[in-house]
Amino acid sequence: MKRYTLLLVFLLGSPCALAADDGDFWYLQTSVYTHHWSYDPEHNNHQDLIGLERDYADGLLWGGATFRNSFSQRSNYAYVGKRFDLKGSPFYFKLTGGLLQGYHGEYRDKIPFNHYGVAPAIIPSFGVHWGPVGAEFVVLGDSAGMINVGVRF
Repeated sequence: MKRYTLLLVFLLGSPCALAADDGDFWYLQTSVYTHHWSYDPEHNNHQDLIGLERDYADGLLWGGATFRNSFSQRSNYAYVGKRFDLKGSPFYFKLTGGLLQGYHGEYRDKIPFNHYGVAPAIIPSFGVHWGPVGAEFVVLGDSAGMINVGVRF
């Protein structure tokens, strides 16, 4: 977790982090807080997520992330989606859909349709950005909510 935070600090201080408010951009993000809706001592609340996303001016996007799932297993999410910007404000809503891999063994059935170790996923999030710096609240189904921070470049 600390290494991802250091990476973000480095990027924020570098010239490449100065993203324009309009146009295409890359978005590098990490998780800073996770809360599971129901308590289970097995749940991991430290996802160690690192994600890279390509966003286009029209709101279309694609990306990928690697993280530790609720049971500390290394997992991956590859996705496409759409960002809906609230005109005249820094707020937006994002909806992504893709493939989620990494839930195996006794936790295989913790996500729906995980018959072959890969399952479809739809993930909504609500975000805000201040210049190149952003934050998102990600809704992980009926399991958890997560806050990610990132930088546009």
